[in-house]
Amino acid sequence: MDIFQSIILGIVEGFTEFLPISSTGHMIVVAQWLGMPESEENKAFMVIIQLAAILAVVFNYKDKFSLSKIDLWLKVLVAFLPLAIVGFIFKDVIKEAFTTSVVAYMFIIGGIVFLIVEHFYDEKKQHTLEVEDVTYKQAAWIGFAQMFALIPGTSRAGSTIIGALLVGLSRKAAAEFSFLLALPVMGATSGYDLLKHYQDFANESFMPLLAGFVVAFVVAYFTMKFFIQFLEKFTFRAFGIYRIIFGLILLIWFI
Repeated sequence: MDIFQSIILGIVEGFTEFLPISSTGHMIVVAQWLGMPESEENKAFMVIIQLAAILAVVFNYKDKFSLSKIDLWLKVLVAFLPLAIVGFIFKDVIKEAFTTSVVAYMFIIGGIVFLIVEHFYDEKKQHTLEVEDVTYKQAAWIGFAQMFALIPGTSRAGSTIIGALLVGLSRKAAAEFSFLLALPVMGATSGYDLLKHYQDFANESFMPLLAGFVVAFVVAYFTMKFFIQFLEKFTFRAFGIYRIIFGLILLIWFI
């Protein structure tokens, strides 16, 4: 992997990680487009730079990291546990499911689900407007919805946001809870890969990793801010339409 490839992947990771369009699916497609081999080092790189996205959450939501927010983080933990347990048990099966066809079909299915949920979503009804007001019951259901993200192409952000909308969160609160929930999820997966593959990034491989990390952080930081501003004026329908179109392109181009 060279610097140019790492920067491109950093941009893709930073831009797609917190949007409901599957960062993993986009990273796989872009890596193929760049002609990158499916080596263990390259696979590890795409997981490890997710740590940059985690750092972007910390910088964007510094006010959430205090003792007064313990209750909020307990709810995040409740939402994290279902994915952690199921992901650990079925990790080998999940790895075998990573194919372009599965990613493509899940893009399309996820897009349809977004359009259906948005069709029935009523802004006039009483919703949980602030992320601190999420209940433990809502957090548990969001955690259940997040398990669908184990299917490649589903999108962790997408599944958690859909789950949040279905249990009564506002669009803004749904997105922000998804941001915070990314910390334990990506922290666990990225940290594990970093410990497992740190020797692969010694010497000449370190600079591409650093470049990709910095770019992913900057792009993720501003993408999160843009996303929240976007949701103040618009719905998730655009993301649903995009997912369907992107999935169809994958089916035609790669399959």
